Amino acid sequence: MRFCRRRPAPASPGRALKMLIDAHVHLDKYGNDLPRALQEIEAERVLTIAVASDVPSYLETRRIAERSPLVVPGFGIHPARAARYAERLREAAPLIEESPLLGEIGLDFHWVRDAATYPAQRRVFAYFLAAAREQRKAVNLHTKGAEREVLDLLERYNVSRAIVHWYSGPLDILRALAELGAYFTVGVELLYSETIRTVARQIPDDRLLLETDNPGGLKWLVGTSGMPRHLKEVATALAALKGVSFGAAVALTRRNFLRLIAGDPWLAPVARLIEGEPPGEP
Repeated sequence: MRFCRRRPAPASPGRALKMLIDAHVHLDKYGNDLPRALQEIEAERVLTIAVASDVPSYLETRRIAERSPLVVPGFGIHPARAARYAERLREAAPLIEESPLLGEIGLDFHWVRDAATYPAQRRVFAYFLAAAREQRKAVNLHTKGAEREVLDLLERYNVSRAIVHWYSGPLDILRALAELGAYFTVGVELLYSETIRTVARQIPDDRLLLETDNPGGLKWLVGTSGMPRHLKEVATALAALKGVSFGAAVALTRRNFLRLIAGDPWLAPVARLIEGEPPGEP
């Protein structure tokens, strides 16, 4: 099934908004707050890359995407769920084929403490990377505690169009991932952590993207569920870090995302949607 979008509703008169892009969100985790989140996505003009953690998560995310042209669903199996799927990967193949991008996928040797699951993580991640290479799809990555091995596997499978989500690992690996071609999100922890601000300073300007990891990212940090409007706070923090205006920070990350998906037939409708936005500041 090819990814296709219905046309978005036109902006209200006098509301020439520049679209923001949230490169990593878990819409299926909103529960009863989902209608409000979707309303904010439309009101704030947030293109939302909605990743999945497993098969049920993706099926729900795909249903949610039918409700908004600003939601892009991606299929992935999170490393914390990999052990459940390592022997059932053929079941995942049709969903990989239909998904316009793949994620959340990767490795986690930090939060996932059961080392017995690490071989399953590697098997699932390798399966998705092989599909990404064959189908020429972008990937949305989890790397916590396994940054070097993720880099090695990306090189082995010749996958370079990657969004590295919430990177907090060694800076030398960050630089190597950037040299490979990866992009990096900065998210809500930028508002609270000098460590993350140090990481963000090391990300090349042309590889920066924005994310929230909604709704769980902010909840993990301060106990409050994240909402689409919080992406503006992340963009404001990035602008301050870089010493540029809010509009310049948004425009930079927008250009970067368009470069990431340039020429990608799976995401061509997304590129047209972004490029079709009216001019103006958010």
